[in-house]
Amino acid sequence: MFQQRKMRLACVMGAALMLAMLFITQAVNMPTAHASQGNIVTPDQFHGVNWADPRDNFANDAVVPSGLSVLDNYAVTYAKARAIIKGFATNLSANTVRLPINPYTVNGQFWNAYTGAIKAATDQGFKVILSYWEGTGSFQDGKIDDLTTFWQMWKTVTNKYHSNKLVYYEPMNEPHGYSDSEWTNIVVQWINNYPLVSRSQIFVSGAGYNDHVTSVCADSRLDGTFVSLHNYGFWNPNQISYDAWINDFKARIGSCAYRTVVDEWGAPMTSGWDYNGPINNNGYIAYVQAGTDLMRSWHLGSVYWPGLRNGDGYSMETLNGSGTDLTLTNNNASGVSRLKHSYGL
Repeated sequence: MFQQRKMRLACVMGAALMLAMLFITQAVNMPTAHASQGNIVTPDQFHGVNWADPRDNFANDAVVPSGLSVLDNYAVTYAKARAIIKGFATNLSANTVRLPINPYTVNGQFWNAYTGAIKAATDQGFKVILSYWEGTGSFQDGKIDDLTTFWQMWKTVTNKYHSNKLVYYEPMNEPHGYSDSEWTNIVVQWINNYPLVSRSQIFVSGAGYNDHVTSVCADSRLDGTFVSLHNYGFWNPNQISYDAWINDFKARIGSCAYRTVVDEWGAPMTSGWDYNGPINNNGYIAYVQAGTDLMRSWHLGSVYWPGLRNGDGYSMETLNGSGTDLTLTNNNASGVSRLKHSYGL
């Protein structure tokens, strides 16, 4: 998600967003223009969390969400996932989980077992967003690692799940190696390659680091899809006011709130900070309060990073237990409160 890209992102994004924000209004209320677009898709149905590999989902082998193992068979994977998904539902009131995939996972031996995690989620009524992550090292360049295995991966996935309306497809996470137009062309090709997939099951990542959805939203070839946004407090560490963060989110979304799911946002959850308390020049508290208020008032989808990732201070949950006897506990009560607030609960 963020550790390996923190420094370069902070420099790249600050200047562009400062200019864009000069033209954005202060109001949090949903603009009339958004409502007039019609209810093609309903992003606020997604009350979600990411369930991540401890390695940040960037891997040159199978991605393995925290608590799972490549050594587990289908039945064990299903049982572990059932417990973790139940924890997301009980503790966080979530109904959506975003899961990573890559060709090593789908085209390899782990795929059969991994489908047990997807089944455990959908059996509990969860929506599942499957998103492709690139590899690590020299492969971590914001581009698809290998087109041949990429298309084969998605063929396997869409053939299996196209008739399951609880499964959604995000062709690539954070496609920052492509220009905005290059990225939209790739997504158009994805849509054409898999015609059995309904557009309402597709999440089009915002360009760059998923950091703005304005360009993908403006391309009429992508009409009828969801668009996904990422935004983090560390991208603008000197931005410490509530209003500045409201404007930051608005600049990234533009007039596309009616299709937008924020499928990565997060903040430190083991710091002891009170995200419902006074801001007191704490940029993370300002970011969380502004972001969750805007997601709620603009009826955006909200998918927190991460609901569970072992070793991540942003993780909303801690994993307890062993084998298939697993439970989750909350790391920050005020963080949970703000997450539910973003869901509109």
